[in-house]
Amino acid sequence: MPSTKALSLTAAAAALTLGLAACGGDGGNGGGGGEGDALQFGYVFPQTGDLAHLGPPQESAAKYALQQINDAGGVNGSELPDFIEGDEANDAAQANDAAQREVDQGADIILGAAASGMTQAIMDTVTSNQVVQCSGSNTAPGLAEEDDTGFYWRTAPSDLLQGPVLAEKIAADGHQSVAITYRADDYGEGLANAAADALEENGIEVSYNEGYDPNAPNFDAVVNEMSNAEADANVLVSFEEGVQIITGLIENGVTADQMYATDGLNDEKLAEKVDSSDPSTIAGFQGTAPDVGTEDFLGGLTEFDSDLEVFQFAGQVYDCAIVTALAAEQAGTNDPAEFVNEVEAVSKDGTECSTFEECKQLIADGEDIDYQGVSGPIDFDEDGNVTTATFQVYGFDDEGVHEKQDAITVP
Repeated sequence: MPSTKALSLTAAAAALTLGLAACGGDGGNGGGGGEGDALQFGYVFPQTGDLAHLGPPQESAAKYALQQINDAGGVNGSELPDFIEGDEANDAAQANDAAQREVDQGADIILGAAASGMTQAIMDTVTSNQVVQCSGSNTAPGLAEEDDTGFYWRTAPSDLLQGPVLAEKIAADGHQSVAITYRADDYGEGLANAAADALEENGIEVSYNEGYDPNAPNFDAVVNEMSNAEADANVLVSFEEGVQIITGLIENGVTADQMYATDGLNDEKLAEKVDSSDPSTIAGFQGTAPDVGTEDFLGGLTEFDSDLEVFQFAGQVYDCAIVTALAAEQAGTNDPAEFVNEVEAVSKDGTECSTFEECKQLIADGEDIDYQGVSGPIDFDEDGNVTTATFQVYGFDDEGVHEKQDAITVP
């Protein structure tokens, strides 16, 4: 994570010049929310790269939230314009270029990035310019604490919460030894170690716990090492590359009902990717992930985008958009340097409300609000983390059809 640096006078002047040009001569500290300007959202999501399957649910959820905000009259008397869009592409340089462009074009709030590593690439660019950043899918432990500006927030729960949920599921299924492999980045290592610690606390042996290069040409070595560990359960903390590991393990005689994964592989189309000729090959495969949202929300989202097939992190991204917009409404200004101070406040310790319209009316009535998200209660702490979260246990039935098996709220 690059450290947050104060802009030099020269850099600050240059940033201000770019902001003024992008906003027609009216701007603030990097954001476009001066008096008379409508609140401007941007996003940096995976439109390409090995997390591209998580792009559509995040983009659709963000645009669905924008529609609902505008249907309720917008924020501070103005409807919101369309998103400024950016692709993180699982490439740090490209993600940062996208974030810088959105800052220069006057974004007040940037949703994303999706991957924790890509957020590390853009966080300094966004928050040092006093633009609010909110991610619905960053789960790496400690990530929020790396920002010392107070402009970064996340509605996705830390992997320190998910690891024990996964461990308890594995223990409940009766396994006594576990082999873990993970992509060698902050997301993979953090979640793998959180799960390993919880497994050992449950008296379960962790016989293998090693990372791999997600950009390797093949994963034969990983597959062989896991197979040789002869554990009765295997955990993959992977993104799209995990499909190759699953396929290799099956070829080595490991059955899908001995495999577990996390949110990176929570893909409704996973069975087809593993074996398009026989989706039942993955029957029994299970995993844990932050819950995607309430049934009412998912119904509305699918009506908004009937082509959507993957839903992971849709609810969390929607909540990012709603809670930050409510912060601006509560503050009575679209200046992110001002409304950032209300983000935590609108998430707790007030009158509960669950839609932008309902919460906006309470604010107009002079009440403090407690936004209840579609992904959970939110309840931000001072570092920008959610303190309560709902996880789902997902799996694949005898025909390889993805299904939600359970929901668990922690703590």
